[in-house]
Amino acid sequence: MGKTAKFIKAQPVLTIAFIAAVVTMFIIPPDGKYAGYINRTVLIELAALMAAVAGFRSIGIFDSVTGFILRRTGNVRRLGAVMVLICFFSAMLVTNDVALITFVPLTLLIYGRINDEKSRILTIVLETVAANIGSMLTPVGNPQNLYLYDEFGLTASAFVKTMLPAGAVGLAGVLLLTLFLPKTPCSAPERGSGRIPAAKGAAYGAMFLLCLLTVFRIVPDLICLAGALAIVLIFDWKLLGKVDYALLATFVCFFVFVGNIARIDAVSDFFSEVLEGRELLISAGLSQVISNVPAAVMLAGFTENGEKLMLGVDLGGLGTVIASLASLISFQFYRNAEGARTGRYMLVFTAVNAVLLAVLLGFEYAIGNI
Repeated sequence: MGKTAKFIKAQPVLTIAFIAAVVTMFIIPPDGKYAGYINRTVLIELAALMAAVAGFRSIGIFDSVTGFILRRTGNVRRLGAVMVLICFFSAMLVTNDVALITFVPLTLLIYGRINDEKSRILTIVLETVAANIGSMLTPVGNPQNLYLYDEFGLTASAFVKTMLPAGAVGLAGVLLLTLFLPKTPCSAPERGSGRIPAAKGAAYGAMFLLCLLTVFRIVPDLICLAGALAIVLIFDWKLLGKVDYALLATFVCFFVFVGNIARIDAVSDFFSEVLEGRELLISAGLSQVISNVPAAVMLAGFTENGEKLMLGVDLGGLGTVIASLASLISFQFYRNAEGARTGRYMLVFTAVNAVLLAVLLGFEYAIGNI
């Protein structure tokens, strides 16, 4: 097998994103506007967070947390429910990306002690869905909410009225799906005597906090980058090698693809004509192809109904693996894990997401939003 074939097999999502970006570059040749496509802040936050999580892992914090969770849950089903709730509620505050970057690696570590691949896959899929649903319940839960909340000048009451019903139904659905996990006992090893290095723990905690402050737009992204680099270079420069650069490249390719698509007149004219009154369904559908963040940015200029558009792109985060870029994070973590069965993962992911998306769209139809 040649190097190209090996790369495609190892990085199928990046390959698809790259091809899509290159194709659109023949339609919209590179020019000065390309620089505006790239969301620099998202890339910096992702890189810094991945380095912080790698730092926590290197000093054994995740091992300690793993043992604590295993001791408290006792079986695989309760473990899955706990992890789903953690991802759901943390995504409300720190975005779905951050929640999954933090807790999917932890889940993989936990399942390193449980020989049950089917349950490992279902747990990670349900965590991903929970993070995507939880993030829709606050303006800071995901990038598209931040953008649309500001773009349309939405009020807190209008936001809650629009998003809470679907979020509550979605959480109930995810928790019901945890019943498919077995009640297989899971136990933790006895507490070890190893101590977590205080200085490194504080440094990586500061880096993680710096990332969160950047997410909340309290700290500029370049300050986050400089601070993260300084901490990594002082305490463990090898963490630079733990950053998933393929994932960052995937994001860049999607940014180029979407940026070019938005500049094609025929596409813009099409959405201007068909979007009115169909914001929820069209935004949810478009999200399946280009992901919900770009779909939100792309469609915002063609409608005055910010609530329906926001609900549509948030629900549209369910579905395909690229419908939410956060889902790519989970997939990338899983596929790099030892013993990963990516075909089975994609089958379970697609089935769970399709069912929940259908249920939530049906719910919105029943209450008159479609």
